[in-house]
Amino acid sequence: QAQVVESGGGSVQTGGSLRLSCVLSGDASTRSCMGWFRRAPGKEREGVATYYSITHSPDYHDSVKGRFTISHDIVRDTVYLQMNSLKPEDSAMYYCAVRTGLPGRDRCASALANPSQMTYWGQGTQVTVAT
Repeated sequence: QAQVVESGGGSVQTGGSLRLSCVLSGDASTRSCMGWFRRAPGKEREGVATYYSITHSPDYHDSVKGRFTISHDIVRDTVYLQMNSLKPEDSAMYYCAVRTGLPGRDRCASALANPSQMTYWGQGTQVTVAT
């Protein structure tokens, strides 16, 4: 069992920045594939960014490329999502999730299109971007 706890959400103006944090604990097999996902009201859950720690490889949804950065601090066992140049369409509940095992980078990144591949999920943190 792994525990996933997000924080850092809030309200910002268009063009602003936020950094989300996700503290991991428990099942050590969940430290290879990590990701951030979001769900806006009335929309499906979608992948935002994944990180395959074995090869230090991030992958992003096209809509956030160049604006968001995912990273993993091994010492703090924390996954971050730095979000810059925020837009109103980025408003959503953001979730951190991890996957057990060693899926490989490509399979880890495939969770962007199929979030159900992730194993453990946090409770989410709300991000609101005002116009």
